[in-house]
Amino acid sequence: MKSGFFAFLFIGLSITFQLFGQTQTTIQGYVYSVKDQQPLIGATVSLAETSLGAVTDANGFFKIENVPTQTYKVEARFVGFKPQVKFNVIVRSAGNAELIFQLEEVLDELEQVVVTASPFPARIDNPNSIQNLSREEIATYPGGNNDIAKVVQSLPGVAGSVGFRNDIIIRGGAPSENVYYLDGVEIPNINHFATQGSAGGPVGLLNVSFIEDVTLSTSAFSAKYDNALSGVLQFNQRNGNSRNRNLNFRLGASEAALTFEGPLVLPKENEQAKTTYILSARRSYLQFLFKLIDLPFLPDYWDYQYKVDHKIDEDNEISLIGVGSIDNFSVNVPSDITEEQQATLDQIPIIEQWTTTVGLSWKHRMNNGFLRTTLSTNVLNNKFERYQDNIAETGLLFSNNSKETEQKLRVEASKFLGDWSLSYGLSLQRAAYENTTFDNVNNINFVSGIDFYKYGVFAQAARSFLNNKLDVSFGFRNDADSFTDSGTNQIAHFSPRLSLSYHLSDKFLLNAATGRYFKIPSYTILGFQNNAGQFVNQDADYIRTDHYVMGLEYLPRLSTRFTIEGFYKRYDNYPVSIRNGVSLANLGGDFEVLGSEDISSIGKGRAYGAEFLYQQKLNKRFYGILAYTLFWSEYTDLNDTGYRPALWDNRHLLTFTGGYKLNNNWEMGVRNRFLGKAPFVPVDVAATENAYPTIINDYDRLGNERLRAYNALDIRVDKKWNYSNWSLNLYMEITNVLGSRLPQAPKYGLDLDDNGEVIMPRNLIEIPDTNNGSTIPTFGIVIDF
Repeated sequence: MKSGFFAFLFIGLSITFQLFGQTQTTIQGYVYSVKDQQPLIGATVSLAETSLGAVTDANGFFKIENVPTQTYKVEARFVGFKPQVKFNVIVRSAGNAELIFQLEEVLDELEQVVVTASPFPARIDNPNSIQNLSREEIATYPGGNNDIAKVVQSLPGVAGSVGFRNDIIIRGGAPSENVYYLDGVEIPNINHFATQGSAGGPVGLLNVSFIEDVTLSTSAFSAKYDNALSGVLQFNQRNGNSRNRNLNFRLGASEAALTFEGPLVLPKENEQAKTTYILSARRSYLQFLFKLIDLPFLPDYWDYQYKVDHKIDEDNEISLIGVGSIDNFSVNVPSDITEEQQATLDQIPIIEQWTTTVGLSWKHRMNNGFLRTTLSTNVLNNKFERYQDNIAETGLLFSNNSKETEQKLRVEASKFLGDWSLSYGLSLQRAAYENTTFDNVNNINFVSGIDFYKYGVFAQAARSFLNNKLDVSFGFRNDADSFTDSGTNQIAHFSPRLSLSYHLSDKFLLNAATGRYFKIPSYTILGFQNNAGQFVNQDADYIRTDHYVMGLEYLPRLSTRFTIEGFYKRYDNYPVSIRNGVSLANLGGDFEVLGSEDISSIGKGRAYGAEFLYQQKLNKRFYGILAYTLFWSEYTDLNDTGYRPALWDNRHLLTFTGGYKLNNNWEMGVRNRFLGKAPFVPVDVAATENAYPTIINDYDRLGNERLRAYNALDIRVDKKWNYSNWSLNLYMEITNVLGSRLPQAPKYGLDLDDNGEVIMPRNLIEIPDTNNGSTIPTFGIVIDF
């Protein structure tokens, strides 16, 4: 009934907006050489299947006028370089982002075969396990609510939490095993209400209006990235428009956002602005909706994001980026509370959190390469409290008031010497952590502070052999620190890596990679103290993982890609909880503080399996991704009784995401996601009855029981209108069309009477699962001026 009403309303609004509008506009951008970032003068840029095009000027700038507002395939060409094609470029009457082409030089210009750069992200230094999503694929993702963390879950090997969480789980690894980079600046977390010590949260904090594309590497990580065990997510932001000032307004299911961009000073005709900016602010309104429908928790957040680019001269440019959030997570007592709501209310923490990341990057072009120097700082301030009675905030059970601060310097040189591509550099980091913890349940009370340095060096080289049939990349990095016992050992964390790619033909590639990767334990682990004031985890070792990957890639045409890969990950030195006996690899997917306890670095783990990918860039109105992964994920515990299935051991992941372009700027998208049965940790009912509202889990039974499988279907319909000075995109999403019930572990609470009062003596009962798998329709509006 609700879905039908919203569909009727959506169609009615669509008819209302059918006015005479502008049907032609201008698109513009730049063409550069990928090696030295120099502008390519005289390059041609054309719209496929039209006669429209332009030639770049002395700045590499092009401008195509009188372009009808629809979707195009745009191609850039220059003599001696591989042509590059951008698919699914949506042209609007206002708010068009500048198109940036990076052309790769052709080594042999005498070949008669025309070589075009593939739109898929395989690179000589990282041929395996790398995927990419464009700006438009992100913006129109069904069921994602413009949340990039959810969009990434459509890629092979990537699972996400079911329900009110936004964790990214890659090839059976824990959420804490991934690192995130925004234009080369590392950001600790991409979610609001971050789980300290891990990397998840319920809502993404990156604004989709900033993003040019997203690249995910699930193995064969470049040597310049540290602390990555399962995945590296690189978010490339676009520059602000260099010729025009634009305003974007976005209203989604959970928040509203304003984004401004343009040149700081409007340039003269045929000149390029030296300074551009793009900045935004977002505000949630979930707290008002949740209050209206009487939910027991109220998430309230703000976030901001900005990027400023300044071109000093032909060889030097600087970029300033920033992103941050302000989060408050509070309780709400429903007027007519049920046993299920009371059980939820009993477990809800009160969270006050803010984060910020600021980075300054200087890029200097030099002969046959460039030098990039990045200086950044990031802060996480987290106040996390849980009470015996969250209604009156009485009976403090747990309190964590902490602050993490990092300052980072990274210097990276890229050189192209003949047939060789070289990359090398160093990183230096200062880390400070302060924590005041009161844990009434486990009788722990301490005030802690650590301040130390972490440093690393890296190098990587790549070259093609055998008449460009064999691509070889090899490298290393080495990390150390001034705090941990093993951190001063200069070669203890030496991590080599090797990648190979062999061109069986012009359509088939055989890829293989192996590498060793390290991650320093989280600050919550290193900064933990016992009641005697001792840093009991100073002897914690870096977590180590070894990757082995082999795959076959088939490119039947420029817009289509098939891959199949087998992978094996082996873990050593994983932290294991002394208190619960469980590997910390099984934790971090909830609203807690991960790692603030005594641990032992004796854990082992393994994750292995195979994944299949079919990816279709826009062709004949259709684009899509079909990904399937079969895998196993297992870790040892404190007693080393053998491998146990991890909480992320779904075994089967199947995702289809696709879209179809209809006439008159209509578009329809579909996402279907299937997750196999995941293990869960049963509750020790007898122990919990005495400790409630603290829940005592029986980790000895981890892996004995599994949740039911989950399959969800989401649909999205977009309609775009173009007017003289503005454009409008109205969309409707229907999530969980099939009404699938969320797989949930048994929930326990106290037995209540008809008035909602606890029946004495207290009796712990299992709360019936009343989740009926609601189908939720939502509207969204995007306006560009």
